[in-house]
Amino acid sequence: MPSVSRRYASARSRFERPSGRPDEGLSAPVVLMVSGGADSTALLVLAATSTLDIDDGRGPARIARERLHVLHVNHGLRGIDAEEDEEFVRDLAARFGIPCTIRRVDVGELAAEGDGNVENAGRIARYAEATRLANDLSAEFGTPRSAARILTAHTADDRAETFFMNAIRGTGAAGLSSIPRRRNRIVRPLLDRTHAELCDLLRMRGIVWREDDTNADTRYLRAFVRHEVMPVALRRNPRVVASLSTTCDILSDEDAYLTAVSARALRDLTREEGEGLLVLDAARLAATEVAVARRVVRAAVLAVCPEARLEARHVASVLEAVAAGAGSTNVPLGAEARVDHGLLAVRSRRAPQSLVAAWLKVPGRLELPGGRVLLARVRQVPAGVDVAALARAHALEWSGDSVLLDAVSAGVDPARGGRLWVSAPHAGEVLCPLGMHGQSKKLSDLVGEARVPLEERALVPVVHAAPTGPVVWVAGIRADERARCTPQTRWLLELTLAQDEGHAAPLGES
Repeated sequence: MPSVSRRYASARSRFERPSGRPDEGLSAPVVLMVSGGADSTALLVLAATSTLDIDDGRGPARIARERLHVLHVNHGLRGIDAEEDEEFVRDLAARFGIPCTIRRVDVGELAAEGDGNVENAGRIARYAEATRLANDLSAEFGTPRSAARILTAHTADDRAETFFMNAIRGTGAAGLSSIPRRRNRIVRPLLDRTHAELCDLLRMRGIVWREDDTNADTRYLRAFVRHEVMPVALRRNPRVVASLSTTCDILSDEDAYLTAVSARALRDLTREEGEGLLVLDAARLAATEVAVARRVVRAAVLAVCPEARLEARHVASVLEAVAAGAGSTNVPLGAEARVDHGLLAVRSRRAPQSLVAAWLKVPGRLELPGGRVLLARVRQVPAGVDVAALARAHALEWSGDSVLLDAVSAGVDPARGGRLWVSAPHAGEVLCPLGMHGQSKKLSDLVGEARVPLEERALVPVVHAAPTGPVVWVAGIRADERARCTPQTRWLLELTLAQDEGHAAPLGES
């Protein structure tokens, strides 16, 4: 009988409006992943002769025969046995009138090129081939890829075994959720059935299946759990498979909810986004519930470096730096997280160099890529000085690498100082360039007219009054008209872009 979670999800789906044409899901391809073992053989038989819930909002229903397509992946690991598995699946599919595709993959070679884990390499290869076939069939059927379904024969036993496997390896809620009923197009309609039930079904119908001898090799973790751990658990609780299935449903539902909450939190905390780079508000992240904060960090790292080998200790190290307000950590296979100036910058080490957004204190300094530094300070206007003329002379002497602006107009409190937001140029950003009498201009056009090479534009510092405030100065290129010095200016904001060994000239010496 379906779990409470499953019945609730089915009830919800009946009230959800389907996307696209009403018949798209009913005509889209359904790929059956069949190895030839008992479970996948039963999947093929049930898909061809009975009802299955493929999570399309209809609940248990017959699948139109023309939608079905069998996929068998030969791993090339078991010699003649693998050839016989392939022939068995081809004959079984023909018996039920279902097209069959055979794909051959050298899983041993893939494992050798990776981490040596044959089980993992085989799983990745199978799903890659299933995805490719589903995409090809969707194009042939003329239906959206998202409407296709890839069905696997995972059972309640597989789910219980995976729970123990992940617990042995060490995992979080997502891992303890074990095998989800659905992930995108991949659906597992047999999760409420046991392996024994499916074997009985095949025997009653007089259908044989293939046995894989490697399933008894306890050097593999799944086989170890199946033959060494599960018998002990079953002796203690004969209903342990059903109990763990219910537990996995609960954990899966709660994991999905927390994932959605964390995705919203990640969007809210993001201050800058670029190729291989995410910059988050570290102070707000530190105030976030730790269960959500862990997921935000995990999502941020994997967003910039999907291949990173992220472990719980790496996430904990990042959160320690966030709590301390400074620090950094590296993640194997190419990701770095650094906390500085109230921001958490998560960067792929293969990402192109770019300027990481940060606060510039006034007075203060901000180190930039390439050994440069941005300096800021406030000074009172000397008595009897023509402020506008002083600003023009200063800009000429420094060739535009230093400017004098009206501190108050730039958003800086002369008495208490303040801070300015510095970031790289963003698409669609505009300013009112000094000398254009209030006319606006796209920042990208201004940088292009300044003949900044395309590969260096991400390194141009843009000073703002606040993260979402107006531009104050495009460092080394042009100030904004709204912050210019006027006869009424009483306090000057001096901003200077220089090499790290230099510093701005004192006011009055320019």
